[in-house]
Amino acid sequence: MKKKGAVTLSEGITQMPGVESITTGVGIGKPVIRGLSANRVLVYTQGVRLENQQFGDEHGLGISSKGIGSVEVIKGPASLLYGSDAIGGVLYLNPESYAAANTTHAEASADYFSNTIGYQASAMAKTSGDQFKFLARGSYAAHSDYQTGDGYRVTNTRFNEKDLKTGIGYQSGKYKGDFRYNFNNSEIGIPEEIGIQNTDKGMILPYQNVQNHILSLDNKLYFKNSSLDAKIGYQRNNRREFEDSTTPALEMQLNTFNYNLKYNLPEIGSFQTIAGVQGMIQENSNFGEEILIPDARTMDIGVFTTSHYELENWDFQGGIRFDNRNIKTSRSADADLFEVDRSFRSINAALGAKYDIGDSFTARLNFATGFRAPNLAELTSNGVHEGANRFEIGNPDLNNEQNFQSDLALEWRSQHFELFANAFNNSVKDYIYISPTGETRQGNVVFEYVQSDARLYGGEFGFHLHPHPLDWLHLESSFETVTGKQDNGNYLPLIPADAINTSFRIEQEKGNFLRNKFAFISLKNVFDKEETSDFETPTGGYTLLGAGLGADISLGKSDLSLGISGNNLLDRSYISHLSRLKTDGIPNIGRNIKFSATWNL
Repeated sequence: MKKKGAVTLSEGITQMPGVESITTGVGIGKPVIRGLSANRVLVYTQGVRLENQQFGDEHGLGISSKGIGSVEVIKGPASLLYGSDAIGGVLYLNPESYAAANTTHAEASADYFSNTIGYQASAMAKTSGDQFKFLARGSYAAHSDYQTGDGYRVTNTRFNEKDLKTGIGYQSGKYKGDFRYNFNNSEIGIPEEIGIQNTDKGMILPYQNVQNHILSLDNKLYFKNSSLDAKIGYQRNNRREFEDSTTPALEMQLNTFNYNLKYNLPEIGSFQTIAGVQGMIQENSNFGEEILIPDARTMDIGVFTTSHYELENWDFQGGIRFDNRNIKTSRSADADLFEVDRSFRSINAALGAKYDIGDSFTARLNFATGFRAPNLAELTSNGVHEGANRFEIGNPDLNNEQNFQSDLALEWRSQHFELFANAFNNSVKDYIYISPTGETRQGNVVFEYVQSDARLYGGEFGFHLHPHPLDWLHLESSFETVTGKQDNGNYLPLIPADAINTSFRIEQEKGNFLRNKFAFISLKNVFDKEETSDFETPTGGYTLLGAGLGADISLGKSDLSLGISGNNLLDRSYISHLSRLKTDGIPNIGRNIKFSATWNL
């Protein structure tokens, strides 16, 4: 992902088949997995679920790509392991690893982005002994308004970010602990119109300031024939939006405590079983004049068990889980929001099988259910939403969203060729969506939250060729498609357009002076999007060309990694169907070239 030149983590994850992003400019992005997003996709970081008012259209990830070791994606309902809100899938962000035992490592990196006249810098140091480990990383990024392929800048898409990640680890024969802390402070402009044309990086109104503190402690206890994994986490998300003065019009503070206990039982024959309990205690508080959602307390608890049974060519895994979520709001004298004191319960299960035919062919079939309790905005809204320019009416009587998904995955792999096909069907009962009523209140069109059954289906298909004896040459291509429809035949909103991603790359690890050499050319073909909801317009297709190269230069006991990559190299003017600026006819980012340098000590 780092080699492809993405400006933000939200943009970077779109390189994975079946994963896209709903964007508001460059600085705000929300992950989309197989057509589902917002509260239908869980994001995990440092082993705990990220809670940052993800119901909002203009609320992005708030996580820096610096200090992320790897990204994993679960496509489809994952309520068995993660509870409510995972009906679309899970984006799992793993923190970077500690140094190897009895070693010390340091790193300094800098990136420059031609389109936004942007830059980011990061410095990291980590050291490990036999038992104790320590890591710290600080990062800073600043970007001006981005430029479209038509040559103008989109006013107030500028943003800056300060990020600190640190960790302390300990390991002995019977215990392993990992404490992590992440602080992220982001200032992000909220674009409204094409106005001033400059490359300043200072904030102008309106903009949002988001501060996020994440603390997590992962404990693993090892017994004779079993083990216990206990994770606890605390987050404080403070979101402020400034509209026409230096006093925030909107200020929400979200405090979340998470816990996750899993006991790995002793193996019984070929059965490996895990039992656990997982939950969350969350409080939302308002301090600004504008109130989107009320002060509220949310309490989750879920108990589950899973079991894995392995044979010579077959693997089976299944489990069951019970969840209860209670939401209780506090009445605010400054808002006419609906009051709620409700509990949402659900029982979910999953069953999967994998079959290996020799060393080349693997087939997987999975069935899973999931649920999502309605969020505070859907339950309690009753007023003007300034950011969306509409009067929103919630429904305190909404039911759980409940889904059932079947997945079939086929993979054929040889030493030099891989072929895969993934197909899915996701049926969602009581899908929640917002719909216009035809009325007008306080000068805004009225929208209300309603429910109906829906279905999403599609898949990802592709191949990877690395021919002998040219093992350093790679040709990859994948096609992704998803269709979302209500039972009445209407299409769901914010469903990504079909796309083909193709890349041709060269990788050579060995070398005396130059190591880890790489070069690539990529092509993203996005098809016309004509099957849209009643409140969307069709979107034309486009083709984006990318390329890059780089290498590690050996400097004795240190390495200097240099790279250059470019996206939209032909400076194409295009509009993504998932861009929130589409309704204003504002194109996405034009040509962007990234220059990177990392000094590894």
